[in-house]
Amino acid sequence: MGGYLEAIVRGIARSSLLTAADYNNLCQCESLDDIKMHLSATEYGPYLQNEPSPLHTTTIVEKCTLKLVDEYKHMLCQATEPLSTFLEYITYGHMIDNVVLIVTGTLHERDVHELLDKCHPLGMFDSIATLAVATNMRELYRLVLVDTPLAPYFSECITSEDLDDMNIEIMRNTLYKAYLEDFNRFCQTLGGATAEIMSDLLAFEADRRAVNITINSIGTELTRDDRRKLYSNFGLLYPYGHEELAICEDIEQVRGVMEKYPPYQSIFAKVSYGESQLLDNAFYVEEVKRLCLAFEQQFHYAVFFAYIRLREQEIRNLMWISECVAQNQKSRVHDSVVFIF
Repeated sequence: MGGYLEAIVRGIARSSLLTAADYNNLCQCESLDDIKMHLSATEYGPYLQNEPSPLHTTTIVEKCTLKLVDEYKHMLCQATEPLSTFLEYITYGHMIDNVVLIVTGTLHERDVHELLDKCHPLGMFDSIATLAVATNMRELYRLVLVDTPLAPYFSECITSEDLDDMNIEIMRNTLYKAYLEDFNRFCQTLGGATAEIMSDLLAFEADRRAVNITINSIGTELTRDDRRKLYSNFGLLYPYGHEELAICEDIEQVRGVMEKYPPYQSIFAKVSYGESQLLDNAFYVEEVKRLCLAFEQQFHYAVFFAYIRLREQEIRNLMWISECVAQNQKSRVHDSVVFIF
């Protein structure tokens, strides 16, 4: 079952994730060098120790992400089936984001090497640099993606339409829908606590994406039917919530739909009328609660998913704190920090 690896991950999660005290100290920092000095006493220390001053936020985020990648690779090397396949599934979301980043950047005539530097290291694959040659979905699939794990998810995306910003965003959400449904099916085949906990975590992800798709498509050319097609076919909102979200025309109507579902009432209660930018943060707070609960049960794979997601949230926290310090916006430093454990 991968008991050794599970024990390692549980130990790392409890001992090395930053605590509320760490965040309070980081929020007091006056410069990025102060942040580096505080992080030197944590497991991020070795990754930042050789970085010269002046530091940049991107450097801090890059080095902290490198630690996450090293931990992930260690887990993958030690894992046997079916855990190794489960761990690979976790990276597919980053692969989709990287594909979209490269294709969008190429469309706007950005340099491919510059774009590759911005890609998430967990979502890299061998032929990613050649994405720049594709002009439509069919070419993108035939030339590049047919040999990647994303190939099965492209069946609904393959059209001969030229790539533009709208098509690319639809492609991202169609790929994510297929990925989440496939990951959920795989977790159900594992059964037991893994299936139970992952079902809840992936359903939450599917519902959050449904809300974001709805809000982001208000006032665009996307039809109600097209919007509905982008929602995943599982989750707490499936199917009746999806029917209602598909016809929403402003954020207050979205709020009205979501307040019918008790787990999401508290999220929308925290967001004042018209403050949609706080919604992402409210979703992150709820997600962290659910991820921490995954550690309460024993002998399942969801702890690996939860640990990687918690590390990613920690990196988002560090990026927010670093940006606030660098831009001298100390008054806003607590706004988007989500405490873990």
